[in-house]
Amino acid sequence: MLAYDIRGSGPGLVLLHGIGNTAAETWGTLVDSLAATHTVVLADLPGSGRSPLPGGPLAADTVADQVVETALGAGLSDFVIAGASLGAAVAVKAAARHPGRVRGLFTLAGFARPRTTLWLNLELWASLHARRDEGLSALLTSLSFSEEYLTLLTPQRVRQLTAAFAGSAPGTAEQIAFALGIDVRGDLRAVTAPALVVASPGDRMVAPEHSLELAEGIPGARLAAVGGGHAAAIEEPGRTLEILTGFLRDI
Repeated sequence: MLAYDIRGSGPGLVLLHGIGNTAAETWGTLVDSLAATHTVVLADLPGSGRSPLPGGPLAADTVADQVVETALGAGLSDFVIAGASLGAAVAVKAAARHPGRVRGLFTLAGFARPRTTLWLNLELWASLHARRDEGLSALLTSLSFSEEYLTLLTPQRVRQLTAAFAGSAPGTAEQIAFALGIDVRGDLRAVTAPALVVASPGDRMVAPEHSLELAEGIPGARLAAVGGGHAAAIEEPGRTLEILTGFLRDI
């Protein structure tokens, strides 16, 4: 079972995060708003937060099963699962493997597998991380936020964002390797829950074409867009919350 925090009460909602951070960091200010109407489980993937790494490489089937086990351990019998970035691929796998538990699937800036641009970004990230290059935090800031958003910030605020990327989860290298090898395209057709796939046009980390691939592969999935870049829940919290809560109401 993964380490997790739980907030609020109501229908179950499991939040998953991307590489190098936690569910609370990825979803930011949305958590309190979502907890007003739902039991929100913030699950930390192996290598993040208090969740330890396994003895070997991360495996998608195992991690997806751990997510579901964690939700059940938190007292949820069924739930909507919302995954951002790498968490989206894990969420797809969980929905495909546990259709009786996952009653809704929401992905944000997600992917089924790393297409060429994402593969290159991940390879560069892995290389800079391995040699502790001080320029990595600047690169991640640039890839995570849109041009429009960064342009509006003061230099001091940009430096604050960059400093936040200077620290990373203990399992960052393992999570990058996990993302480089993951491919859930074969699971897309097995997803039976209602699904909403959300892309960010300004996403320079995970190009919007990745979301299109998800939406085209999941039966009946809807595709929506939110402004901003890869970190849409931070950059466009109001719009992201509006889209997610609308999806939760609809199902």
